[in-house]
Amino acid sequence: MTPTASLPPSLLDQLESSIVDVSDAATMPAEMYTSPEVLDVEREALFAREWLCVGRVERIPNIGDWFTVTICDEPIIVTRDKAGEIRAMSAVCQHRAMQVCDGEGNGTTFKCPYHHWNYALDGRLLGAPAMERTADFDKSEFGLPPFAVEVWQGFVFVNLDVDAAPLAPTLTDYEPFLANYDLADAVCPGTFTLENLPWNWKVMFENFNDGYHANRLHQYVQDFCPSDLSEFPVEWSDDSNVIFRAGGYTHIDGGFNATHQAIMPVFPKLTDEERTRSTFALVPPTLCFGTAPDQCFFFLVRPTGPETIDVEIGYIFHPSALEDPLFEYKLKLADVGVQVFVEQDQDATTKVQRGLRSRFAPRGRYSWQEESHVRFNRWLVQRYRAQAARS
Repeated sequence: MTPTASLPPSLLDQLESSIVDVSDAATMPAEMYTSPEVLDVEREALFAREWLCVGRVERIPNIGDWFTVTICDEPIIVTRDKAGEIRAMSAVCQHRAMQVCDGEGNGTTFKCPYHHWNYALDGRLLGAPAMERTADFDKSEFGLPPFAVEVWQGFVFVNLDVDAAPLAPTLTDYEPFLANYDLADAVCPGTFTLENLPWNWKVMFENFNDGYHANRLHQYVQDFCPSDLSEFPVEWSDDSNVIFRAGGYTHIDGGFNATHQAIMPVFPKLTDEERTRSTFALVPPTLCFGTAPDQCFFFLVRPTGPETIDVEIGYIFHPSALEDPLFEYKLKLADVGVQVFVEQDQDATTKVQRGLRSRFAPRGRYSWQEESHVRFNRWLVQRYRAQAARS
């Protein structure tokens, strides 16, 4: 498909049955999770137009700090410039398209290793050796393409469209559930990345926000947060960019570990109600985010192909947690608990993706505990339709 291509009208029509009331809705057609052509459409309809979460602000605390991330083949630099502002731009040199940097670091400029074109922290082209004989060459026209940037709850979001509408007003439904976590001042001690996971990015999103499997697939390890205590506390509207649910606990201060109890310090402002639930939220197309009484957790999902993704995983704690001399030991204990869930989910999503390639892959029906999936479908179909209208 070309960059302006859209889903075929026949496939768009099939999606209508996936966005009706959950009691009547059918799951999405299997090709939505397996087709390279569908991902080509999503590159333009979603990843080139929506707000992409790239990480936490703690990753670039100082002037000159930078890191790179690649989302759907777009290398992105995120940096803090000399004025202390967070900026994002393409990492593609405007000479011969080499990626000017990779990984993370601190510096005053970005020098492309290939021919030493040198760029400022704000993306301006500062120097281009031996270009004095090139006709009508104007350095001001060859800066690194800039992207829109917004910080929400301590997360950095980037939009390839510099004129994109603001993100925060579309996330207000979820903000009351986060207010007592003070996430802007919370601490993420680091992340780790799982690469080349063998399933479609939408399978990942659906699994993360699926209350139906909570204490079925995760029997015993998640019995304190059972499927039948799933709630969808806010009616979803078409102008919202967040899809979330709550999962109630059988006791206060539950924890996703072998003890079923919070290990780290509980966020001190939480109410008793907030201490007896988790929330699970999607901010598509890249952020999966969850809360528990003593921690928050996030997955940054990056498609690498129609059936493969990379996932960056991180935890967020109240600052007092890091003051505990036993923090590193508690972190290992908490992480071991999470890894049990991750391993079970990886097995399930691998086999779901395998099943989606079968000629017998179904258009299934949803349980009431899967209301989030229908809301996610609605978010997607809006954007598929908009892309069709542009084509």
